[in-house]
Amino acid sequence: MHEKLHPKNWKKASGYSNGIAAEGRTLFLGGQIGWNGYQQFESDDFVAQVEQTLENIVAILAEAGAGAEHLVRLTWFVTDKREYMADLAALGAAYRRVLGKNFPAMSVVQVAALMEDRAKVEIEATAVLPNSAQ
Repeated sequence: MHEKLHPKNWKKASGYSNGIAAEGRTLFLGGQIGWNGYQQFESDDFVAQVEQTLENIVAILAEAGAGAEHLVRLTWFVTDKREYMADLAALGAAYRRVLGKNFPAMSVVQVAALMEDRAKVEIEATAVLPNSAQ
């Protein structure tokens, strides 16, 4: 079980945590993008790429016997913050479809470009598999 770190006098964080304390086996996932396991993009839509990226993260976590509930940090790199902000409802729905109501510490950064020209988002993930789950 992870402990969310949130000062009592702060406004509630929505869709993320300000901090997470965890103990166990740490999993570090390299940046994932919105292509499938064959390294093919199925869509150029931002939300669709986010959903595929999150599915890729879940697939890698499963290799270690972990799931979305073990995520402690996500770092998002987006090529256009306006595209990120354009439809937060659809983005949130895609996030919840894949990760449920697991909200790790998160950062979102706009970058000039990603290594794959069609990629609109790249997400790095860190997860901690509790000692009792190993």
